[in-house]
Amino acid sequence: MSNPLKIKTGVVKRYFKEEKSYHKEVEDQEKRIERLTAEGADPSVLNKEREVLEESLRIIPDVQSRLKAAYEELRNLVDQKDPRYVGTSELEEAESVLEEVGPKIGIQDK
Repeated sequence: MSNPLKIKTGVVKRYFKEEKSYHKEVEDQEKRIERLTAEGADPSVLNKEREVLEESLRIIPDVQSRLKAAYEELRNLVDQKDPRYVGTSELEEAESVLEEVGPKIGIQDK
């Protein structure tokens, strides 16, 4: 039998990790463009690097939206106080993930 609490916790963790990864990718790409510009790289190379940066920047809002939706679904499941989860490690992990992720995505938890 699948455990919805465990699944939703995993989804939030995965989206949070994905969002951090895209932010790091943007940071790395910006540094790469600065370095290439300073080195006098060919304009076509710079344009291609800027396209890569723009693509990452376009993806971030979608990931953030999915993360917030997953966060809210997990929050709602935890708030239901289902007796199946009371005192379980799954509930503890879900609450821990909510506490960690909420402030970082601009959600003030209860």
